[in-house]
Amino acid sequence: MKIALFGASGMIGSRVTAEAASRGIEVTAITRSGTEVPGAASSLAGDIADAEFDARMADAHDVIVSTTGPSRTGGDHRIWLDGLSTLAEASGTTRLFVVGGAGSLFVGDTMLKDTPGFPSAYKAESETGTQALELLRAANPSPWTLISPAPEIAPGERTGTYRTELEVPAGDAISAEDFAVAMVDEILEPKHIDSRFTVAN
Repeated sequence: MKIALFGASGMIGSRVTAEAASRGIEVTAITRSGTEVPGAASSLAGDIADAEFDARMADAHDVIVSTTGPSRTGGDHRIWLDGLSTLAEASGTTRLFVVGGAGSLFVGDTMLKDTPGFPSAYKAESETGTQALELLRAANPSPWTLISPAPEIAPGERTGTYRTELEVPAGDAISAEDFAVAMVDEILEPKHIDSRFTVAN
C-alpha cells in the first residue's frame, strides 16, 4: 500500500509516517519544504492548495492523508479550509483521510468548543476544525474519513490500544503515538468511510 501524507513532519504526521512504515506501508512524506522525514520512502515539497499536485498524488497512491491544520500564529484560517476543499476535490476516488479537531465533538447537545470553560486559546482553531468537518460532509468526496483526537493529545507512550466513538469524546486524552496507531489501523482496515470518528486512551 502507498499513502501520500501531507504535514508529515509535524507531531502527528511524523508519528503516522513511522507507524505506517513499520507496518510495510510506503509513505510519501509531503511538507512545504520537502524536508526528509524518517521512515518515509520519499519526501516531497507540496501544498494541499495545489490542485495539480494533489491530483498527481491521488493518482499515484492508495490513500491521501492530511495531518495539516490551520495557522496557530495568527494566519488566515480560510487559507487552510480552501486548501482542504481543493484536496478533497482533487482526490477524486482515492481515499481521503483528514485529521480534524476535538472541538466539534458533542457533550450532551453541545459541541465541546461551546461548553463553559473551553480554553479561549483554542476557540478559533476549533471553529475552523468544525467547518472542516462540515466541508467534508457537504462536499462528500468519496471515500473520506475525518478523525478527531481526544481533547488532549501530546507525545507519550505507544500502548497500541485505544477506544473509539463517533460524535462524543471516547476519553479525555490520547498519546500522539496511539493516535498514529489508530490512524494506521483505519488506513489498513477502514471502518469509518464517509464519516468522522474519534479515539482516546
